[in-house]
Amino acid sequence: MDRSLKAISLVLSYPTRELQQAMPEIGAVLASDSRLTAAARRDLRPLVDALGAQDIYDLEERYVLLFDRSRTLSLNLFEHVHGESRDRGGAMVSLVEMYREAGFDPVSSELPDHLPVLLEFLSTRPYAEVQDTLADAAHILEALSERLVRRESPYAAVFAALLQLTGVEADKAAVAELLEQPEVDPNDLDALDEIWEESEVRFGPDPNAGCPQVRDMLSRMDEPKSDTAARAPGVAAE
Repeated sequence: MDRSLKAISLVLSYPTRELQQAMPEIGAVLASDSRLTAAARRDLRPLVDALGAQDIYDLEERYVLLFDRSRTLSLNLFEHVHGESRDRGGAMVSLVEMYREAGFDPVSSELPDHLPVLLEFLSTRPYAEVQDTLADAAHILEALSERLVRRESPYAAVFAALLQLTGVEADKAAVAELLEQPEVDPNDLDALDEIWEESEVRFGPDPNAGCPQVRDMLSRMDEPKSDTAARAPGVAAE
C-alpha cells in the first residue's frame, strides 16, 4: 500500500476526532516520503499540526466552508470537468465499475469521484498507475492549489504535494480555464443557492461521452493489471 496516498486521503477527509488522534502517524508518513521535496514536506506540517491540535468544531466549519460550500473548491473531481451534466454520471458509473473490478469497496457515503475516495483506491495500485491517473487530473489539482493559496489555506500544500507525485506539469491553458470560473463568498447563501440552481442535473448511463481527459483517465484505469488489491483499512498497513 502507498502509505502517503492513504495519508493524503485522510488529510483531505472531513475532520473527526479519530482523524485528530491519527495525525501524529499521518504526519510521520508524509514527512518521510522522499518522493516529495523537503519544501513540500515542510509546507504540509502546518496543516498536519492544525488538524491534530485545533478545536474539532472549528476544523469542521473551516472544511465545510472550503470544500462543501464552494463549487470551485469541490473535492468531486468530475464536477470541475462536467459540472452536474449527464456526462459526469456516465463517468462515475465507469469509475464505480473499475473500483469493483479491482476489489475496492470504499466505506464512504461520498461520490466515487470524491478525491479522498480516489486517493484511497490509488493507494492500493501500482505507482505507475497512480502517476497516470493523477497526471490526468493535474490541471484540476493545480487550480485547486492556486485557489487555496489565494485564500491562505494550509490545504494548498496537499495539492502541491499531489502535483509533485504526478511527475508532470499541468496544462497551463486548462488551469487558466478552470481559474476563470467565478468564486462565490461561502457565507453568501443567496449567491450559493443561485450557483447551485444554474446547472441542470441530468445523470445518464453513457460513459463514453464528455471530456476526453476524463475518458483517457478512465481508459487507463480500466486497463487489465496483473494484480488486484483489496481495500486497506489504515495508514499503517503494508
